[in-house]
Amino acid sequence: MSTTAGSALVDAVAADVDRLCTAEPDVREDLPDSVHKMRVATRRLRSVLKSYRRILRRKPVGEITDELRWLGGLLGVARDAEVRAERFAALLSDAGIPFDEKTVPQGEKAAPRRDFGAELVADQRRFYAGAHRAAVDAFDSRRYRSLVERLHGLLSDPPLRPSYADEPADEVFTAVLRHDFRELRRLVRMEPGLSEAHRVEHLHEIRKAAKRLRYSAEAATAVLGTPAEELGKKAKSLQTVLGDHRDAIETLQTLREHVPADGDESGYQRLCDAEEAAAAKALEQYPDAAEFLRHRPLG
Repeated sequence: MSTTAGSALVDAVAADVDRLCTAEPDVREDLPDSVHKMRVATRRLRSVLKSYRRILRRKPVGEITDELRWLGGLLGVARDAEVRAERFAALLSDAGIPFDEKTVPQGEKAAPRRDFGAELVADQRRFYAGAHRAAVDAFDSRRYRSLVERLHGLLSDPPLRPSYADEPADEVFTAVLRHDFRELRRLVRMEPGLSEAHRVEHLHEIRKAAKRLRYSAEAATAVLGTPAEELGKKAKSLQTVLGDHRDAIETLQTLREHVPADGDESGYQRLCDAEEAAAAKALEQYPDAAEFLRHRPLG
C-alpha cells in the first residue's frame, strides 16, 4: 500500500521540529551559527506547513504558523545583525582598510570612538547581543513553551484533513510542488520591465518563492525521490543567488545610513563600491539560476 499524504507530511515535519528543538540549547550558549540554524528550522517548518496546508486543518495550523512567525522574527533580528557584522568585517579586510578585530567588542559594552569601519562592526555586534538576549529570554516564556508543546502535538496528534491526508502521498506532493513551481515562475515572468526600485523588492519576493519551492521539494524527497531532490537543488541555487543580491543591497543601505562625519571618506566609498559590485555580480548569475523554470517540473 502506498504511503498516505498525511503520514508522509508528519514524517517531514518531524525532522523540522527536531531541528528547531535541537538548536535551542546551542542558541542559549551562543554557539557559532546556532541562531542561523534555529532561524532556518523555524522558517522551513513554517514554509512546509504553508505549502502542504491542504492536508491539515486550517485553524490549529494557522495558530502554529503565527507563532513560528513570531519566533522567526526574534531570531531574524539577531541573525541579520550577526550577518551584517560579519559582512562589514569581511568588506574591510577585502578593501584593504586597516581593521584590528581585537579592538571590536563582542558584547553590548560601548566601544570608544575609532575609525568608521570598526564602529560599523561594533554597532552591529552590540545590536546582535541585545537581540540574542531577547531571543533567549523568549525561550523562558510561556508563549515559547506553548509553541513547543503545539509542535510536538502536531506530531503526536496531527490535525489532518482526511479528504487530502488519506490520498497517496506521491499524487498530493507532486501537486504541491507543481503549484509552488508555477507560483515562482509567475513571479519571474513579471520581473522584466519593472522600475529599478520595484525590481529590488520583486527580486526579494522571487527569492522567498524559490525558498518555499526548495523547502517543499526537500520535504517531498522521501516520497518522490531524485526528481524532487533535483528540483530542490535548483530552487536553492536561485534562492542563494538572490540572497546574495539582497545581502549586498541591505548592507549598502546600512552603509549609507552611516556616512562618516570625518575620517576616511575614500575607505567608506570603497565599501559602497564593493557592495554595488556584489549586487551586480549576483544579478549576472540570476538568469542562469532561473533557467530551470523554463522546463516542466518533475518530468
